[in-house]
Amino acid sequence: MNAASNAASNVANYDYSGAAVLVTGGTQGIGFGIASAFKSAGANVTVTGTRASADDYADTENDLSGFEYLQLQVKDIEAIKRLPEKLGRLDILVNNAGASLPGGQSEWDHDVFDESVQINLNSNFHVSQACFPLLEQSELCGGAVIIGIASLTSFLAVEFVPGYGAAKAGLVQLTKTLGMSWAKNGIRANAIAAGLIETRMTSMVKMIPEMDEAMMARTPMKRWGQPEDIAGCALFLASANASFVTGQTLICDGGYSVVG
Repeated sequence: MNAASNAASNVANYDYSGAAVLVTGGTQGIGFGIASAFKSAGANVTVTGTRASADDYADTENDLSGFEYLQLQVKDIEAIKRLPEKLGRLDILVNNAGASLPGGQSEWDHDVFDESVQINLNSNFHVSQACFPLLEQSELCGGAVIIGIASLTSFLAVEFVPGYGAAKAGLVQLTKTLGMSWAKNGIRANAIAAGLIETRMTSMVKMIPEMDEAMMARTPMKRWGQPEDIAGCALFLASANASFVTGQTLICDGGYSVVG
């Protein structure tokens, strides 16, 4: 069994029976991996996506039948404000929805930069704030939990995504503020800074041999991460084992960030 498979086999070692989980952008990639892990651990999981219904994702390889599905555009603040009435209750919020916008667009353009920050940072605040009353009522062992999905671009400059990088850096700071401010309400907030994770969003990089080789040369573990790697971190951070951890960002990158 290789390292990636071994990681995937371990993600169901937690018991989240009865917990209510929301994963924004949970129809594919890292979000789907996290949603699947919580479902395997017994949670009741709701995912959001941009399409009208879960059936509209039939063209993907991901089976959404085990999740509740809500359509949500994270740029729509009024729609976000209506989330709590659709959820009823909530113990764990995973703010995963995000996007980098280089494909045919430039984040150096004013409007595209603003859109990237809106999607990747502002939505984290708005969803968290909207869901605060539900999270405050949670009786989850260890307290209610917010998990944001940050990135190596939170710490390292990447020239072609200035908006995405600024947003992900802002998410690290927002996580600190939420962790500090809402601890008294029984809510913990942490983030996971994802490294090179094999998803649709990163497929372009992996298909360019010189970029792939350069990144693997710097990565001590010599492999791309899988969504299951991030899911394992999420299961830990949401658990009672992490009940004294808040305001922190856990880097999951195979060692990429520690190489000088």
